[in-house]
Amino acid sequence: MISQDLLAERYGSPEPWRRRVLVGACVVVALAFVGWVGWTTWSHANPEVTSELISFDVVDEHSATAVVEVRLAGDGVDATCSLQAFAEDHTLVGTLSFTPDPAAGERYEEVLRTERRATSVDLVGCTAPGQPRPN
Repeated sequence: MISQDLLAERYGSPEPWRRRVLVGACVVVALAFVGWVGWTTWSHANPEVTSELISFDVVDEHSATAVVEVRLAGDGVDATCSLQAFAEDHTLVGTLSFTPDPAAGERYEEVLRTERRATSVDLVGCTAPGQPRPN
């Protein structure tokens, strides 16, 4: 059986500081990763703008109305919201983009012009600068 001393004599022993440096580097990388995950979670959980489709009504062959509730994180947020109207065969028959005005409140009644009779209206969502996905 080969002893540890014989192996250390033959191949040399590792420097004791190398293990501490490796452990320290792993701790730094792990803390950076945990910080990044925390920041990402917080930023996606607190968007600048959120929206919800409250109701819609098909008025006639070429229009539909939608009531949308939009909540802005602050007065200086410039948001853009998008609505889509679909026909019975699921084809897109109308779209509308609007900019909510913080002074007007949280509920907006918007009129969509359609190519033909719509059967449903969908809120794609609202986005703000720096917010990549509609919310």
